[in-house]
Amino acid sequence: MEASVRAALKSQYHAALAMLREAIEECPADVWASSAHTNAYWQIAYHALFFTHLYLQPDEAAFVPWAGHQSQVQHPDGIAGPRDPSSPLPLIPEPYAKPQVLVYCDLCDGMVDGAVEALDLESEESGFDWYPIPKLEHQLVNLRHLQHHAAQLADRLRNEAGVGVRWSGTGRTGG
Repeated sequence: MEASVRAALKSQYHAALAMLREAIEECPADVWASSAHTNAYWQIAYHALFFTHLYLQPDEAAFVPWAGHQSQVQHPDGIAGPRDPSSPLPLIPEPYAKPQVLVYCDLCDGMVDGAVEALDLESEESGFDWYPIPKLEHQLVNLRHLQHHAAQLADRLRNEAGVGVRWSGTGRTGG
């Protein structure tokens, strides 16, 4: 049963990342950087990848940020939260360019299989103090979060640019 669960997790991560990748690739420059919404397109794409990457780790201590990550900000995931008035740091990162985010998407997709294999899916702890749930459930939450934002971007892309994102039901490549 464990092998089937791991295979399903891998498949669904790859499928969700494929849909997010297509939403990023198809996004026109004016939509990518638009400030018409609370969070720009680039912010949502980066946020989804940041947490996918983070939560594929066994725990917070194992997380090594992507080489292009901007950490010297109050909210490094790209989505502004409350401002800390005592901090001299900017609230969020400078906008990431689409090619940068595509590189990050590929990095996340490339790490899925090994990361899922390394997880203790029977652990009663997620590995993240702020998420007190079992590890397997944490992976399902991570997948829902990733797909939520992929769908959010697909909807924005459809509404603002008339471009659709294809459904990917599985990320299996064979066998």
